[in-house]
Amino acid sequence: MKYGNIVRAVFRNRPNRFVAEVNIDGQKETVHVKNTGRCKELLIPGCEVWLTAPGTPDRKTKYDLVAVRKDTGILFNIDSQAPNKVVKEWLETQDYDRLKPEYTYGDSRIDFYMERGEEKFLMEVKGCTLEVDGIGYFPDAPTERGIKHIRELIKAKKAGYHAILAFVIQMDGVTEVRPNIGTHPEFGEAMDEAKKAGVEVWFLSCQVEPGELVINYRQNGVNTNTQTDQRIV
Repeated sequence: MKYGNIVRAVFRNRPNRFVAEVNIDGQKETVHVKNTGRCKELLIPGCEVWLTAPGTPDRKTKYDLVAVRKDTGILFNIDSQAPNKVVKEWLETQDYDRLKPEYTYGDSRIDFYMERGEEKFLMEVKGCTLEVDGIGYFPDAPTERGIKHIRELIKAKKAGYHAILAFVIQMDGVTEVRPNIGTHPEFGEAMDEAKKAGVEVWFLSCQVEPGELVINYRQNGVNTNTQTDQRIV
């Protein structure tokens, strides 16, 4: 997926989770942040960020903040809408006979339903923007909704679906995502339960550019061990 009208800026501060103040060529501008998560290890005063101007009429802000370069040099896409968009583009190249986004299953709306021949698939997508020492972690804040989706995937697997929990890694150079049990231990427990039930865990590595996000590699998450992941915020 690509953005238009990409502009480089310097981050100043984040008055609340919806907006940030940046400098564009020395001029202060208030912009919309397309991620309501904490991102506290990314959005640090003075860091390099990238904005896109959607051109939507009657907006309060001209720009959306979509990417940031961490002080380690790693480039992150932090657009919370990007994972589903980039996964849809990728799935359209994977030879499924049918692809339906936003599929209602049980008491939840699962991100994608697919068919290939007689096989049926359900996929829930999570975007990962938290990285520590080259490892991705999810979530960066407690997510009861995320646990609910995992429970639905477990039910779907028992009903005969291929059930998939897919993590889109929205940063360069990271190939693995572990549950952030320091922030939400119940999420790690739910992931363990899902894997034992046969739910597949996919890590979707991406190439990240200021104006582009592309899935370039899929790895099965068979080695994720929540029992060792105790140190994250």
